[in-house]
Amino acid sequence: MSEKDSVANEPSTGDSTPTDAGASYAAAGVDIDAGERAVELFAPHAKRATRPEVMGGLGGFAGLFALKGNYREPVLAASSDGVGTKLAVAQAVGKHDTVGQDLVAMCVDDLVVCGAEPLFLQDYIAIGKVIPEVVAEIVAGIADGCVAAGCALLGGETAEHPGLMLPDHYDLSATAVGIVEADELLSPERVRAGDVVIAMGSSGLHSNGYSLARKVLLEWGHMDLSGHVEEFGRTLGEELLEPTRIYARDCLALAAETDVRIFAHITGGGLAENLSRVIPDGLVAELERGTWTPAPIFALIAQRGRVEQAEMERTFNMGVGMVAIVAPEDTDRALAVLTARHVDNWVLGSIKRSPEPKNHDVPKVTVVGEHPRF
Repeated sequence: MSEKDSVANEPSTGDSTPTDAGASYAAAGVDIDAGERAVELFAPHAKRATRPEVMGGLGGFAGLFALKGNYREPVLAASSDGVGTKLAVAQAVGKHDTVGQDLVAMCVDDLVVCGAEPLFLQDYIAIGKVIPEVVAEIVAGIADGCVAAGCALLGGETAEHPGLMLPDHYDLSATAVGIVEADELLSPERVRAGDVVIAMGSSGLHSNGYSLARKVLLEWGHMDLSGHVEEFGRTLGEELLEPTRIYARDCLALAAETDVRIFAHITGGGLAENLSRVIPDGLVAELERGTWTPAPIFALIAQRGRVEQAEMERTFNMGVGMVAIVAPEDTDRALAVLTARHVDNWVLGSIKRSPEPKNHDVPKVTVVGEHPRF
């Protein structure tokens, strides 16, 4: 495995002048020794997030991954993403061991939409000042996510950015790569009228809508991140930092045992927008709000911010993190597979023929009814 994670990038552009001993990288704000210490701390985490195909060890310039197996016509899939402003909550609370799982989830759960198995992930950590223990916490969370997804943490980079970022600020991004056989590729063309839409419950906000959530709850509502919230049974900070659920293995198991047409990962844009991306022309999805009750965090944001329903539904997942479209005869089997894997699931709606197939202004997804107790 190659987990490079070296300290690099621009020195500070401050007005300090060199001493008689001359300028140094450390004086400019980049601490190479701290970077090396961070590598020592997170190396055990990186090593446990591996697969048999990984070649080499820590410290290489590139991660190596051998495509072993009897692939007939393999197709590689790749997805890049970040965590977004949820990081501001982690930095305010001082808890850095869960946002790594969010990072992995946002990448691998996009890959699995087309049926791809996640193989490996590479991360990028930009940080104002390298605190080895903080970086190690972040990488521990990334490793946890990779283990949950069944992929390897193949490598990465930690870049110290003095003068560009505040010392206690950081940002995360990653790219994940997966593989799928060409004849097993899931696509919108497989969707048929009569197919059933199955929802998989989210673990909370996941990693979307935090700019609005923070504005409503922290800036306008002056809520304390360390304050206990009765509806949650824990602090607000703990609720907001609940990691994004990783569905990759659940989706792959479902596709192996049932006739799955395609999945939809519900992220920014909400249920209707993301599901519309996998509905072919001439078909529409009709969904029922009455089939589920969103978690209390969604109600709190809506009530405290007087956020209209349409705005809530286009910003947040509202309790649905992943959607599967399956053949109608496999509905019961699909529900049983997900239940056995401890995934909250239910029938959300169905696929029908569009009443106006030539009118491209007709929404591909409609959500009707009202949520119970919301």
